[in-house]
Amino acid sequence: MPAILKEIEESAKERGTGIAKRTATYLEEKINEGKAVMAFSPEGEWAGFCYIETWSNKTYVANSGLIVSRKFRNEGLARKIKEFIFHYSRKKYPNAKLFGLTTGLAVMKINSSLGYKPVTYSELTQDDVFWSGCQSCVNFEILKSKERKNCLCTAMLYNPNEVKEPENIKKTETEDDQKLFSKFKKIRTMLWKK
Repeated sequence: MPAILKEIEESAKERGTGIAKRTATYLEEKINEGKAVMAFSPEGEWAGFCYIETWSNKTYVANSGLIVSRKFRNEGLARKIKEFIFHYSRKKYPNAKLFGLTTGLAVMKINSSLGYKPVTYSELTQDDVFWSGCQSCVNFEILKSKERKNCLCTAMLYNPNEVKEPENIKKTETEDDQKLFSKFKKIRTMLWKK
């Protein structure tokens, strides 16, 4: 867990962007609840991570904390993790709206390919607990001064009632998928239950 947290923090610093910090205990809870996805190399080395958060009585879902270890970047792993956790979230919470806040262009492109649309902050969950997570972000004062209506992050939303399944997402493994999966043992959902 420390390696994941360190990678998240260092990546945000390098990009000069804000980030909502999480604790090791928080990420461990996500794993124990079956709400985390991790990718490993064939040697068992941690390669990537992302987790699910639910808000407003599970009517909103966020796929958060997407990170790929430096050693495994630029190989399509972030996209594969994001696609996997998107479909896992849709299966687990089929009627929920999926949303995210990001400053990263790569994540915006992945989200767009999955059917997310840019939206105003008013279309996201208004759950105070969600917004309190932004307090550790360097841009929190901007969010606060804008009364949670705007910040530097782009808000994106996938509404299952408005979006049909994207045609460009293949349901079967392509040759590229097979190459990626041969490099990494598998992307797996952590399903340890308490």
